Amino acid sequence: QKKKLLEQLGENRLPYMTPADADFHHLWKTKYSKLVFRKSDAVPEELHQMVQEGFLTLREHNCFFQDLVRIKEKDFITPVSRILIGKPGCTYKYLNTRLFTVPWPTEGYDIKYCSPQIHDACKALIRLNEYLHIEAIKALQGQNLPETKAIKDTTVTDREQNFGVSLQEEGSVSKDQSSSVPEDDYGSLKHRTSFNLTLLNYMDPLQMLYLKQEPYFGMGNMAVSWHHDENLVERSTVAVYSYSCEGPAMEGSNDEKLKGRDPAVWHVGLKVAWDIETPGLAIPLHQGDFYLMLDDLNMTHQHCVLAGFSPRFSSTHRVADCSRGTLDYIFGQCELALQNLLTDPDSRALSLKSLETAVIKQVEEIHNEVEFEWLRQFWFQGKRYLKCTDWWLNPMAKLEEFWRKMEIMTSLVLSEVRKKEQIGEQRNEAISCFLIALTERQKLRQVWAAR
Repeated sequence: QKKKLLEQLGENRLPYMTPADADFHHLWKTKYSKLVFRKSDAVPEELHQMVQEGFLTLREHNCFFQDLVRIKEKDFITPVSRILIGKPGCTYKYLNTRLFTVPWPTEGYDIKYCSPQIHDACKALIRLNEYLHIEAIKALQGQNLPETKAIKDTTVTDREQNFGVSLQEEGSVSKDQSSSVPEDDYGSLKHRTSFNLTLLNYMDPLQMLYLKQEPYFGMGNMAVSWHHDENLVERSTVAVYSYSCEGPAMEGSNDEKLKGRDPAVWHVGLKVAWDIETPGLAIPLHQGDFYLMLDDLNMTHQHCVLAGFSPRFSSTHRVADCSRGTLDYIFGQCELALQNLLTDPDSRALSLKSLETAVIKQVEEIHNEVEFEWLRQFWFQGKRYLKCTDWWLNPMAKLEEFWRKMEIMTSLVLSEVRKKEQIGEQRNEAISCFLIALTERQKLRQVWAAR
């Protein structure tokens, strides 16, 4: 799709707007209404301070890491450094790389942090998470209200005016005030805004030897290319808090009136996915601003991050689809697989309960999942999580123990199918389904060794 779009464009560039353009607010209102923006003065000062100190603490402790991701069978190092913080036992997978949460302080969990400062940083992020959850519910309720349809058509030419001011006023409706949001809808809103983790990003553009140029609109240097966020609960909100370490010189270039975006200032870029009719948006991001991508915006539109000159942190809060991405899930899978392993009470000899094809297939698939979605994903990024906490070491040791038992189960299946007394047809069926899982395992082991 990208190739086709660029071929259509040729040497041309698509138009885009910034707040300096007269039609900017109209375009936002008509084509990007599910993007809600809040300037930093909407956020309590105490929260700003906690979160920004937390960012700096994590950077001082070298807790931000570039990821090795895989796109179209090739590996790339991300220009942006990241760390995942969230519910204990949650993971987040993007571009074939699984990240494991540094757990934020959670009642009922014994989490030992490497320093009190890292504990405080994680605590600040859970506070920000709670704040953004409430703001996201308000914003969604605001979008559901009939009066929201008639947003005042104001021209925004200046950062001092809040782009989303009308949405902010009409979105600040509590559950009690909003008669048009039924109870079940409120439950749905809550579910779609209950962020279970945040992916933190950090980049200093001046340390980067090369940044990709934005290809469609000519918006300049990109820190993050055009994409949809993946592995999310359908129609869930994504909330992004931005902190660019601006000095006086970073507040924008006033020497000349620039056409397009100011390259010194970080921006979020938005476009309608695979569309060459609708102009794009480039919205400046200053210290402490945040924005919300509501409902299906992440599916219908794409976004990118355009680099400014100063270092920048962001905290991107998500409702990750953890249906197959939590410790509880994978431990449950292991227990399911190990139901087929019997231990003789006297001799302690191991044997298989069933040789049914479906059972063998299920066990071997779980075996692959444990090895390639969990153990190798965890260890291949090194011991980097230990800079924050050793919380994951025990669960990983437990998973390795399960994996060893599954290796034994694989050997037992091999022993059984080699036996001559096995009935031909049943034996062939067992071998063919077993071979598929084994071939996949061999292939993936080679891929991971290469990575």
